[in-house]
Amino acid sequence: MITTRFAPSPTGYLHIGGLRTALFSWLWAKKNGGKFLLRIEDTDLSRNSNEAVDAILEAFNWVGMSYDGDAIFQSQRFDIYKRYIEQLLKENKAYKCYMTKEELDSLRAEQMARGERARYDGRYRDFKGTPPEGIKPVIRIKAPQEGYIKFYDGIKGDISIASTEVDDFIIARSDGTPTYNFVVAIDDALMGVTDVIRGDDHLYNTPKQIVIYRALGFKIPNFYHVAMINNEKGKKLSKRDGATDVMEYKKMGYLPEALLNFLVRLGWSYGDKEIFSIDEMIELFNPKDINRSASSYNLDKLLWLNSHYIKNMPNSKLATLLKEYGVDIENHNRLDLILNATKERGKTLIELANQINLILKAPEEYDRKALKRAFKGEGREILQRFITLLKGWDMPLDTPADYHKVLEKFVSENNIGFGKIGQPLRVALLGAMTGSGLDEIMAILGVDEVSRRVDRILKLKLF
Repeated sequence: MITTRFAPSPTGYLHIGGLRTALFSWLWAKKNGGKFLLRIEDTDLSRNSNEAVDAILEAFNWVGMSYDGDAIFQSQRFDIYKRYIEQLLKENKAYKCYMTKEELDSLRAEQMARGERARYDGRYRDFKGTPPEGIKPVIRIKAPQEGYIKFYDGIKGDISIASTEVDDFIIARSDGTPTYNFVVAIDDALMGVTDVIRGDDHLYNTPKQIVIYRALGFKIPNFYHVAMINNEKGKKLSKRDGATDVMEYKKMGYLPEALLNFLVRLGWSYGDKEIFSIDEMIELFNPKDINRSASSYNLDKLLWLNSHYIKNMPNSKLATLLKEYGVDIENHNRLDLILNATKERGKTLIELANQINLILKAPEEYDRKALKRAFKGEGREILQRFITLLKGWDMPLDTPADYHKVLEKFVSENNIGFGKIGQPLRVALLGAMTGSGLDEIMAILGVDEVSRRVDRILKLKLF
């Protein structure tokens, strides 16, 4: 069974790079009817944050990526790690190193002075003497000293690293706490992880983890190291570019469907297809098709996708989501008309909420430039004649088409262009030269509210 995992550290928010890695892992498990596990790597007790854990779980819930079983916390597994450290010591596959920090610093300085790569020299690897007093040792694993550490990466292909590049690295600190590469290898093995999909910043952790797998006789999983996300200038994505808390995207009015569709296309493609439902992602995704090169974050693409999902979302669901953005139209008798008139103009839920409020809330002030433009010449008189026609209209006024007939009759009878009435009427209803179609706006507001807004602007001393 294919088993994947996502393993964030709870020292900060979950950013979109992490969510993309989680998405790839989730899709691969779902495609194969396997398991997707969540492991919280919280061994750094001094930096852990309960708020960060909550934020990670909240983000998973928002995007709808469920994981199998309960989240696993490394901080609750120290006894397990201790047992395996003791096993390696007993089997002479690891050893205690009494080298002080000062000695290590001196060694590194000497190596760098000779133009060598700084690395531990193995001086305690086969130590049989009396341990120096007052020094708490670290535990180092015995890494291979010759040959190559080889593995196949599902994205990058064959990887071969000289064993001399991997020194006898520390697997437990002097206070007994295990190190990152050690606990990752132990947990992936014990959790039955078959496929590890992660960022390629972990590529050179992999040989160390393979050393641990082999020392303990564990099966080595398949690896896929995903290239990073760059900004549009080809540099590392920063918070300013979009590498922010996943939940900030919700606050900014993005839909989870759009964000996941956007992320899956950062480094993976299927022909020229751009729009993917979750089911299509699961059906078509294969980590072997992930690009080797870094992907580029494009905000315009995200906005385009978000706009697509807003336009194609059922109005009832949109109305529910909009409540979080200060718009409650779930019980409005014009719900469908309101959303059909506005969702073409909203790339985010915030923009959509603003478009709706622009219609439903009578303007408290008017754009000065729009006023001058709309009411120069006969603007006031034209608007007065129009509202007289509207109030006296002797046929039902309900749909946008009904109101459009009034507009058509008015411009025809007055022998004017549509803009002559459109501009002053729009400013009267919305306060600015923006917004949805006037026939849609009037159908939403109704004759009484249209009349009130027009009467109000006609009473003002505009200039």
